[in-house]
Amino acid sequence: MDIRPLISLSARLMELAGVGSMVLGALLGTGLLLFRRQGLSAPEAYRRFRLNLGRAILLGLEFLVAADIIRTVSDQPTLSGVLVLGVIVLIRTFLSFTLTVELEGRWPWQPERKRPATTPPALPPPPGKLARPEAAGASARH
Repeated sequence: MDIRPLISLSARLMELAGVGSMVLGALLGTGLLLFRRQGLSAPEAYRRFRLNLGRAILLGLEFLVAADIIRTVSDQPTLSGVLVLGVIVLIRTFLSFTLTVELEGRWPWQPERKRPATTPPALPPPPGKLARPEAAGASARH
């Protein structure tokens, strides 16, 4: 039984998954930008759109690298085929690294930075009232 057609089909499916994830991610990112923008500033909406689009591109690149590897391994490996695969993988890996740096502000091997929680500022107490009763006792003692 010859499994080469099955392997070739799996490489094509991986390519389709890569392109599909990029296109679907772009469409979903655009939809989120259009429908969930209420209450967000323009720079924050743009930042979120870039993050969503960048994640879709990264996922698509991973699928495309996998398809290239499957295709190269399934064919009769030649030196030129392996070199072409190596160049393609290097380019796509470089793109993945630079996209990660651009989106997350860190190299892929660095730990994630904790972002400060964005909580809205507390409203001041109404005039003549204290925010906490224990604050009144503490300030009266000093």
